[in-house]
Amino acid sequence: MKNLKLHLTVLTLFIAFSATAQKLSAIEKKILTQVEQNNEEAILLLEKAVNINSGTMNLEGVKKVGDLFSEEFKKIGFTNTWIPMPDEIGRAGHLFCELSTKKVKGKKLLLIGHLDTVFEEDSPFQEAKRDGTKFYGPGIGDMKGGNIIILYALKALYETGVLKNTQIIAAFSGDEEKVGLPVSISRKDLIDAAKRSDIALGYEGATGLNYATVARRSSGNWLLETKGIQAHSSGIFTEKVGAGSIYETARILNTFYTELPEQNLTFNAATIVGGTAASFDKAQGKGTASGKTNIVAPTTIVSGDLRCLTDEQLQNTVVKMKEIVADNLPQTSATITFELKYPPMKPTPGNYEVLKVLDGISKAMGKGEVEAYDPSKRGAGDISFVANYANCLDGLGTMGKGAHTANEYIELTHFKELTQRAALLIYRLINQKK
Repeated sequence: MKNLKLHLTVLTLFIAFSATAQKLSAIEKKILTQVEQNNEEAILLLEKAVNINSGTMNLEGVKKVGDLFSEEFKKIGFTNTWIPMPDEIGRAGHLFCELSTKKVKGKKLLLIGHLDTVFEEDSPFQEAKRDGTKFYGPGIGDMKGGNIIILYALKALYETGVLKNTQIIAAFSGDEEKVGLPVSISRKDLIDAAKRSDIALGYEGATGLNYATVARRSSGNWLLETKGIQAHSSGIFTEKVGAGSIYETARILNTFYTELPEQNLTFNAATIVGGTAASFDKAQGKGTASGKTNIVAPTTIVSGDLRCLTDEQLQNTVVKMKEIVADNLPQTSATITFELKYPPMKPTPGNYEVLKVLDGISKAMGKGEVEAYDPSKRGAGDISFVANYANCLDGLGTMGKGAHTANEYIELTHFKELTQRAALLIYRLINQKK
């Protein structure tokens, strides 16, 4: 009986503690009110940002959007730096906005956005348009809306007077949609910022109010080239002629299909050319091929992508693919090369700890629990570059649909509450003990 009473007492205290943890403080309620008061202003600035074309290759447009955000961050006490990229990178550059004090009492934060969109100057989709609660525009969800959430969450905290003794870096890359190569240069500044931070928060499109991203898969390309002996088709499969490049390619792809599959791994074959003459332009993603039915094809080229959840999975998959490629059919040879652009962001315990903070905020706001989103349903993102240096949480931006299409929109119904949630997450983290 004593033990039962003890268990009940502990359970009661735990429930009471949990309930208290999920309540909003007086300051937090003020922050929510401040976000609400600024909401229409935020939407107007979002429209202004969307109406500036900033396709990745429109370098002037990307810089112009950067200037727009730089001016707004100055108003809330941030020091801003435009970091241009070298000419050989062929990208505009990045905007870094920093608030840093001598005495930092809580977690140091890195907030990640990007200025560019997939819609270049020749795109017919150029202007923002409101239709009821839907707000359409090029890059409005991916990710100018997320940039505005970062700005107006911080603005509410600034106006509430709670940004003292903090270090916050807001980093906006200018080439997320088409990353400049090599990434050792184009992502150096982002990685350096992460090394000075404890937690990184990404504001690409949200996957719903009740999900956040604790893991993202890597993104990279592979190029397979097979060689065979060119000969008359009547000699196919003979000891002298062998299988030819196309059969060798079929063997490799089929073996990939049967032997590689595992959870969170994909290896899409996107383009294939083969024949008597075959060529492929990696930069353009285009190829040509020609041949006759009575000639054994000497050359086949396949281009594909590769996505993995962890570095270990990535390394193991590369090894397996190379082994499969090396086990050639008679009189054939094959080579495979890899271009690994975005590293994986694996689901670490630290990432789940940040999710736990967001979950508590969501419950306190009456929005329900927040769960980890399935990483197989997300593409790669800039936050992956910093995943080895800080605890990470992504998918904190706007809610909507149609990203990368002429029907891209965000849902204004949730815009204010997503900004409110972002503000409270930042507030709780900058007050969290180290």
